[in-house]
Amino acid sequence: MINSKKILITGGPGAGKTSLIYELKKRNFNCEHEIVRSLTIEGKKNGNDQAFLIEPLEFTKKLLDLRINQFNKIQKNEITFYDRGVHDTLAYLKYINVNIGDDLIKKCLKIKYNRVFVLPPWEKIYQRDDCRYESFKESKKIFNQIIKTYEYFKMNTIILKQGTIEDRVDKILSYIK
Repeated sequence: MINSKKILITGGPGAGKTSLIYELKKRNFNCEHEIVRSLTIEGKKNGNDQAFLIEPLEFTKKLLDLRINQFNKIQKNEITFYDRGVHDTLAYLKYINVNIGDDLIKKCLKIKYNRVFVLPPWEKIYQRDDCRYESFKESKKIFNQIIKTYEYFKMNTIILKQGTIEDRVDKILSYIK
């Protein structure tokens, strides 16, 4: 078993995270994909169009556990990249002003990424879709809450500037080599 470096790519909705993950995967890096979309689609199938907004704590607890399991999965590669992180769940709760219980904070305290790259909002590439309800303005607020959340958990964040997918991935790789 290899002690895999855990590298997080996060940010507000529509900032380009998944595109970077696909590029990293194309370059043969080990990547863990976003989980929230599958939960949202599952909720829609069950007649709940906005599961997070209707039952934010229940949705978050389920998502948090799934992301913790993803984080704790034994990796066989030297580096693993994550599309969104465990702590993002708390940032979203804070964004909608839901009180976060000590149990959720305790779970998050056990998780530490080796590097946290945060993508700022980028209106040019932002798009709403079936699972992304937030406006661009809301995306900016979520971005700020994500920064605050990772700082609260004492993880240094690196703001990844706008640029081509290839340039952004090259920048990430320059930090971790």
